[in-house]
Amino acid sequence: MTASSRFVRAARPLRVFVASFAILTGMSAAALASSCGQNMEPGRHAFSLTSEGSKRTGVYFVPSSYDGQKKLPVVFDFHGSNSNPNGQIDRSGWDKLAERQGVVVVALQGSLDGDLPGTHAWNVPGVTTRKGGLDEPGFIRDAITMVKSKFCVDEERFFGSGYSGGGRMLSQFICSGNRDFTAAGFVASLRAGSPVENSGKWVPDTASCAPAKPMSIIAFAGLKDPANPYQGGGKAYWQYSGETALKRWAEMDGCKGGAKSKATDSFTFNSYDVCKSGARIHSYVIDAWDHAWPRATMKTEVIASAAAVMRKPTSDVAGKVQPAVDRKISTGDTARQIDAAERMWDFFQNTEGQMVVDATSKADCSVKAVSASANASETTCSQTSKVLSNPVRNVPVAEDAL
Repeated sequence: MTASSRFVRAARPLRVFVASFAILTGMSAAALASSCGQNMEPGRHAFSLTSEGSKRTGVYFVPSSYDGQKKLPVVFDFHGSNSNPNGQIDRSGWDKLAERQGVVVVALQGSLDGDLPGTHAWNVPGVTTRKGGLDEPGFIRDAITMVKSKFCVDEERFFGSGYSGGGRMLSQFICSGNRDFTAAGFVASLRAGSPVENSGKWVPDTASCAPAKPMSIIAFAGLKDPANPYQGGGKAYWQYSGETALKRWAEMDGCKGGAKSKATDSFTFNSYDVCKSGARIHSYVIDAWDHAWPRATMKTEVIASAAAVMRKPTSDVAGKVQPAVDRKISTGDTARQIDAAERMWDFFQNTEGQMVVDATSKADCSVKAVSASANASETTCSQTSKVLSNPVRNVPVAEDAL
């Protein structure tokens, strides 16, 4: 039996097995929570499990350093709307970082069908009205239980990473009181509850977001994002601004004082570093950036062009090189300084420091933003638009909101 097939189990039977075995051996369930002692085949593998009576699927990545003895950290990487687990890992590059750092990566698949074949979206509680959506929080909890049962992992180092609709799903999962993640990172997606209009201003509904503990948050946003505008507005599920979301998290985390900010010629770094229980909040607001995942790579891996960005092949088009996307930003100015997965990992490890890391040390890097493809996000990165206004009235009904 392969490692992949051994991983295909139902979450509820696993919990029953763990509890029963503990009773028979006199060991506590906590002692059995992380499965150490067996090796796992390295690389990326598909899996399925049964959650609330429905078959759910996803992908996990095991680094080659995994030996079944040392407990490794875990990152759950949530895909955006109109994407899928493989597309998200390709986009974020978490598998590349995980191979270097020794991290298990898990990418789950949302229950809604996307607008493109082979793509999916999340049934986000409170804002998604499309029919056919399943219990996503229950699925996430069952997947976490499965990972703890099958891998030798450090349960104190479970982290969440979300892009676009996946980040909104991750936001609401934490807002709903789930305690599983130690810290979380968001790209074009941080929310702090459902949007409500109060005295003509859109704000987070405090009743829809009650985290169980202070949560360390790192967020990335582009000022030219037409899908989830940092300034607010957009679709019915969005509405309040990224700054409002950040401030609300600072309130919920009990942070003292206002945000400390430092502006560069291409982005602004904001931080709240004195919060309850050691929580911290960092954000990068990138000037000439849209709805793409900030990603850096060595120059030798990309086309030597100041305006072109090569799309990374996905599992659907393996082995095929897709056309380059013409971006209206200068290579090396923005994403060279900000690789979202790398910065998230530094933040998760509490090693990033108080302010911006000097970007000159990364002068040998170039932009590689993975965005529009068969696993497209809620918009394509080749779109250009003016900074959107903030329409706070006459919001369209979110009949098909993702």
